[in-house]
Amino acid sequence: MAAPDNNRSASDRVLLAIALRLLSVVLFAFMNVGIKLAEARGASLPEIMFWRQFGATLLVGAIVASGPGMRSLSTQRFGAHVARAVLGLTAMALTFGTLTMLPLAEATTLGFSMPIFATVLGALILHEPTGWRRWAAVFAGFVGVMIVAQPGGGGFPLIGVVTGLSAAAGTAFVSILLRTIGRTEAPLTTVFWFSFLSLVPLGAAYPFAFRAHPPVVWAILLGLGVIGGAAQIAMTRSLTLGPVSTVVPMDYTALLWATLLGWLVFDRLPAPATWAGAPVIVGSGLCIVWREHVRRREETRQAVAQGIA
Repeated sequence: MAAPDNNRSASDRVLLAIALRLLSVVLFAFMNVGIKLAEARGASLPEIMFWRQFGATLLVGAIVASGPGMRSLSTQRFGAHVARAVLGLTAMALTFGTLTMLPLAEATTLGFSMPIFATVLGALILHEPTGWRRWAAVFAGFVGVMIVAQPGGGGFPLIGVVTGLSAAAGTAFVSILLRTIGRTEAPLTTVFWFSFLSLVPLGAAYPFAFRAHPPVVWAILLGLGVIGGAAQIAMTRSLTLGPVSTVVPMDYTALLWATLLGWLVFDRLPAPATWAGAPVIVGSGLCIVWREHVRRREETRQAVAQGIA
């Protein structure tokens, strides 16, 4: 009689993982809106990044202090967290910069190229086996990127396209690093150290970027940190409850939110090229996630077979 309960428990964990991932997508979408609104009302990029990380640090610190305690944040991999902070801050600056230059839907769509870069980097850096199907998905994904970017077409600022793709590549680097950090570090520990260590350079730069703002802008800046921190926790937690192949595809619902919020808040709908290229990029990413799932399942089967033998 225990098997049905175990199956139900596993199913509940996967459903919770999906719910958390969808929640993180919604929160990140509203955070992106806040970034564009804050920038349009005079906030600089260093200010936006500082308050994003400051609020996240306070949120995670409060959760840890009220739960497992601050001692749970101790780590033996401080150097890895420093490297993650450097890469993460770089990717964040590029992502936020892209959001200030491109419409929400286009910036979000370019971000979907991350699995493409992750596949290439995984093959080059980690020497992961990559079959022809995944390489075909990578090629298709880059075709989709070219459709959206419209090189030479003048549809969007070239610098915005470059920063968007660079942000996706930087996020891919971070994802590879997190694979190793996640083997020994708890999700809250990883999120806390990223946010806390980021405040060192951001805090040093903040006095030079500080500007006086009306109350509504300060409210947006404070909200960015809380919303962004909650989104990051939900996203990281989802990966501890469900398989990557199940939860990561939920990220593509971000395009729905970007389209809806871009229309409601900024009166801007995606360009025709985005409607054409986005499905290609999304399809490429889903194919890569599925092939990764198949590869890991085969590796697990072979390991079990060798253990039995």
